[in-house]
Amino acid sequence: MPTRWSRNTNEWPNRLGGKLTTPSTVESARIHGRGDVRVATEPTAHPGPNEVMVRVTAVGLCGSDLHWFEEAGIGDAVLSRPLILGHEIGGVIADGPRAGQRVAVDPAINCQKCESCRTGHANTCLAMPFAGHGTTDGGLRTYMSWPERLLTPVPDGIGDDEIAVLEPLGVALHAADLGRVAIGGRAGVYGCGPIGLLLIQALRAQGITSIVATDTLAHRAAAAKSMGATDVFVVDDDPGRDYTAERRAAREWPVDVAFEVSGSDAALSDAIASVNAVGRVVLVGIPRGDRTTFDAAAARRKELSLLQCRRMQASDLPRAAELAAAGSVDLGSVITHRFPLSEAPEAFEVLAERRGVKIIVKPSPD
Repeated sequence: MPTRWSRNTNEWPNRLGGKLTTPSTVESARIHGRGDVRVATEPTAHPGPNEVMVRVTAVGLCGSDLHWFEEAGIGDAVLSRPLILGHEIGGVIADGPRAGQRVAVDPAINCQKCESCRTGHANTCLAMPFAGHGTTDGGLRTYMSWPERLLTPVPDGIGDDEIAVLEPLGVALHAADLGRVAIGGRAGVYGCGPIGLLLIQALRAQGITSIVATDTLAHRAAAAKSMGATDVFVVDDDPGRDYTAERRAAREWPVDVAFEVSGSDAALSDAIASVNAVGRVVLVGIPRGDRTTFDAAAARRKELSLLQCRRMQASDLPRAAELAAAGSVDLGSVITHRFPLSEAPEAFEVLAERRGVKIIVKPSPD
């Protein structure tokens, strides 16, 4: 059984010169190996220079978290020690002048010094620690310390659970920026997990009214339809089965810009087959085993541009909050499951079985 959170406390000075009472231990969920997530108590990590303590209220589980859960790594990063996962994080600042402010956490600690950071491409910073990745602990804990500059205030109209969906919306916005779908143009979204569904909503908010969407799961395809996709198809996960009626119909629906959001070769194959000549294909999904393959002749014949989407730009999190606050995107529409932190192992099982859409873990009660 998971060890419950201890309420023992200690004190240290806050930046106003006063004292702040905080727990000396936190409850956290760490991955120890493939399929092995354990909840336990551990000492609180106190804030470092320019950091504040955040009480974590909600964490969304992402497809990249699934890679860590199933493969004990992602891309060229492998599990080297038990790691706290979770980079889609909402919480409340617990100390300093901003104490009590509800915030979304930018999980990427860019260095602000390298060429990428200085030229407006901080999302490609090579010196970037990232929450829940490598050796940098993420948000699946009751309290975490994080750089104050990376905490975006959230309007009251956005619920605590929904704050955790702002980061994937930021990724969707960055993908849409890369795609540059013209007003009156057609877009294709191949993969309707949380980011795919948020991308559909973001495209609709930008005035794109013609959107095709595909997924291998009927419930996600139905969600895509409800969120604004105009033509939706349920396809299988075999890139060679283009003779099936659904896949053939999806591929015959021409688009100007295609977004591959599943990480599968089958989805990329559909995207390449569907997009018009001299079109763009934006690769958003992360493939299993860090390897993507596609029919080069099909892409070359059309002289396609294939663009890789990496996370989000620093400005995308505030943009996401503004869109959600304005009602242009419904964050809650993608949330299907909620778990307390003590049930994090069960939450990962649901994620692996792809039973829902967005799964939220709640480390600290509202």
